[in-house]
Amino acid sequence: MEYLIAFVVGGLVCVVGQLLLDVGKLTPAHVMSTLVVAGVFLDFIGVYDKFIDFAGAGATVPITSFGHSLYHGAISEAEQHGFIGVATGIFEVTSAGISAAIAFGFFASLIFKPKG
Repeated sequence: MEYLIAFVVGGLVCVVGQLLLDVGKLTPAHVMSTLVVAGVFLDFIGVYDKFIDFAGAGATVPITSFGHSLYHGAISEAEQHGFIGVATGIFEVTSAGISAAIAFGFFASLIFKPKG
């Protein structure tokens, strides 16, 4: 049942993104930013951790989880190091994902020919 819940919830997050693209006429960059901010907001009001407990990978895989991670990193480091901790905490928690995206993007650019 956990797999089904994760699949359905992750799919619903994708449906929201697709609706923002199609109905809201937003650009992909606007949709991505909106979903990241939604993850931050849901974590700020204390809902996202409960969402993860319910949905598992359906809540941790979509882009909303990136906002959740950014918020957690910023808050935990801000409590320890003050204002400068906000900037360092964001990168401390998300650096592996950001590094992987850069590396995979680089390798993909070596293999595939861009259109344009």
